Amino acid sequence: MTDLSRPAEDDDVAAGTAPGSAHTGDSTPDSASAGRPAESASAEAGPAESGDSTPHGAVTDSETGGRDDDAVGATRARRLLGAAVTALAGALVLVALVAPSEVKLLSFSALLRIPVEGLLAVALLLVLPARPRRVAATLLGALLGLILVLKVTDLGFSTVLDRRFDLIADWTFLGAGAEFLSESYGGAVEVGAIAVAVVAALAVPVLVTLSARRLARAAAAHRRVTTRAVTALAAAWVVCAVLGAQIVPGLPVAADTVAADVFDRARQVRAGLNDKERLSTQLAGDPFRDVPGEQMLTALRGKDVLFTFVESYGRVALEDTELAPEVDAVLDEGTRQLRAAGYASRSAFLTSSTTGGGSWLAHATLMSGIRTDNQLRYTNLVRSDHLTLNGAFKRAGWRTALVMPALNRAWPEAAFFEPDTLYGAKELGYKGPLFSFSSPPDQYTLSAFQQRERGPGRTPVMAEIPLLSSHLPWTPVPPLVDWDDIGDGSVYKGTARADRSAEGTREAYRQAVVYSLRTLISYVQRYGDENLVLVFLGDHQPARTITGDDAGKDVPVTVVAKDPAVLDRIAGWGWQDGLNPDPQAPVWPMESFRDRFLRAFGPQSTTHS
Repeated sequence: MTDLSRPAEDDDVAAGTAPGSAHTGDSTPDSASAGRPAESASAEAGPAESGDSTPHGAVTDSETGGRDDDAVGATRARRLLGAAVTALAGALVLVALVAPSEVKLLSFSALLRIPVEGLLAVALLLVLPARPRRVAATLLGALLGLILVLKVTDLGFSTVLDRRFDLIADWTFLGAGAEFLSESYGGAVEVGAIAVAVVAALAVPVLVTLSARRLARAAAAHRRVTTRAVTALAAAWVVCAVLGAQIVPGLPVAADTVAADVFDRARQVRAGLNDKERLSTQLAGDPFRDVPGEQMLTALRGKDVLFTFVESYGRVALEDTELAPEVDAVLDEGTRQLRAAGYASRSAFLTSSTTGGGSWLAHATLMSGIRTDNQLRYTNLVRSDHLTLNGAFKRAGWRTALVMPALNRAWPEAAFFEPDTLYGAKELGYKGPLFSFSSPPDQYTLSAFQQRERGPGRTPVMAEIPLLSSHLPWTPVPPLVDWDDIGDGSVYKGTARADRSAEGTREAYRQAVVYSLRTLISYVQRYGDENLVLVFLGDHQPARTITGDDAGKDVPVTVVAKDPAVLDRIAGWGWQDGLNPDPQAPVWPMESFRDRFLRAFGPQSTTHS
């Protein structure tokens, strides 16, 4: 029998039996429940323990005191509503506890796990008095809410960048994402997305906190049932942990997701805080730091050397069964066309420092020889005086240029790459319609560069040129036009209104990559000569929506030249002949390219591994 002389469990017990009343807050004074009906006390034990044969949740004559049917119905409705809200609160807390942080693991089955942290939290709450219990539930709920926000952020990062959000290094990616939305879809979409993100970031912790408090009250109101459930689930957790039981491959039933997440976050923060020191050690060991200009790049004297990044041109474009047939055909035909015109080429793969986005990280990695895989490292790197490939060419006497077709604001980081000339959107003088990522088509970018930097009488130039027609969201690309007709880009007017039904799809991605590659091949055919050396490569793989899971970070890289002496210098690299590397082609870390390139074309020897 229920001991009615025992002090009531304040608002906790009342909340467990009358969800429609004081269940939603903790503002009821602790003494307020002292005079409540006996149902508040008997609810904890349940019908069987109190000796009451009335089904739990039923409304009796003594409870209604002769109230009419409407009052009885209202009481039942309040109880049903309270039970539904409590169930939703439990579901939200469960999601926060066990939901995976990677898109590839996300499924309903992933939620059917036993969170050890949840069991420990309930056990703690059961032994605490009412006031400390409310405080503990609030703190635990707030922490869990923040963890859920980070998990949602992780899902976004894993979808696009195939990795987790970095608490130290990745905050500027949020700004880059907003800029991408503005450039690709307009300011209204950017503002809307920011508003939704801010509201969600504030609302989720609040909702999880309220849910945790509600569940704490319900657990205290049904203490014996809760204790038995926790004990049974704890035993099940131990058994599943020993057996290694899994519902979803990679996700054990005996979950410790929160603990592992907190540990990983702490390790991530520590690594981020220590990265500046590690970077300083790497920079101090640069073997080319003090090499005089006259001893650098001697085998390329008199050449125009172009480093051209093809946006999102990843290994998947050459090997995916849906994408590869046309991409491979373009590269193979391009190899034959250039060979007929006297050009040779060698190709392989580089493992980029990023995937799905963050092109500037890949650019910095290739040009600096330092792996740059997060924004914090990028920021520290560009504040240094480290020698880049751009700087090496400038030291050796070349004019240097940066061609940034989507740049429409100040870019102080450009100084790190030591350009004599920086061509942003304004300097390129484009007058036609904008295409993917609010940029001109690749053919216009190369045409404008050609007219400004490779005209008659110009001294040799080294240029870094990102081509953006294959940038997400992969909008329709224009057809190739005669190079003499490009002019200021007005020739493209009307083509931006082409069918956009495939935008953002694998088909649109394939078309965009094919367009960029055809543009480069056509450029060499039209403007190439004995003094052109073209290095073109992907900056990173496209987003996971294109690659699928576990695609890796490899991107193709190719060197094209008409002078056979240029490719003789890299014969020892083992790269494959032609524009299209096959799956057995060498794979290098992208950060190794700078040093290999400087050694190959320096005065030390004719070939280097």
